[in-house]
Amino acid sequence: MSDCDPLESADDRIVAGRAADGDTKAFAVLVRRYAPMMRAYARRILPGTAEVDDIVQDAFIAAWDQLTKLDDPGRVKSWLMRITSRNAIDRVRASRPHVDIAAIETRAPDRSGPSRRAEAHAGIVALADALGQLPTPQRECWVLRELGDHSYEEIADQLDISVSTVRGLLARARKDIIVRMEEWR
Repeated sequence: MSDCDPLESADDRIVAGRAADGDTKAFAVLVRRYAPMMRAYARRILPGTAEVDDIVQDAFIAAWDQLTKLDDPGRVKSWLMRITSRNAIDRVRASRPHVDIAAIETRAPDRSGPSRRAEAHAGIVALADALGQLPTPQRECWVLRELGDHSYEEIADQLDISVSTVRGLLARARKDIIVRMEEWR
């Protein structure tokens, strides 16, 4: 592997530091390293290939512009994921009042019959309806936590609210969803 670019195997701190100094090859390494993860994450928040690619591209443009302001180059991965998350949330806010959970691909096990698949689809539609009736802050917290698998601290940071507010919003969202989904239990 002597033909390999040493940047490809370098630590994030080194690669991000060089990219911050204007090294486009180092930035390209970051793009190759993290674009697939950013794309997968954005797809969880906002399904749709065109929008997902736009979100990731916008995240890298913002990252290139702001890289010199990154305090700890070793944390470039989480920083890129926060930018991606903010872009995706902004796109959700701008394009529609709620996340359409019914559009998220779900697959029933192959051994289930048509009636089980229909029931599973109806449950997803009911969940989408329940989410659609939540106030926007509760819905955003729920989507970030349950679909995005974010920690409370990450949600607080991304939505610019306190962790205790996140806890309260999630508790109310979960309670409301449980009540609305009672027949599906």
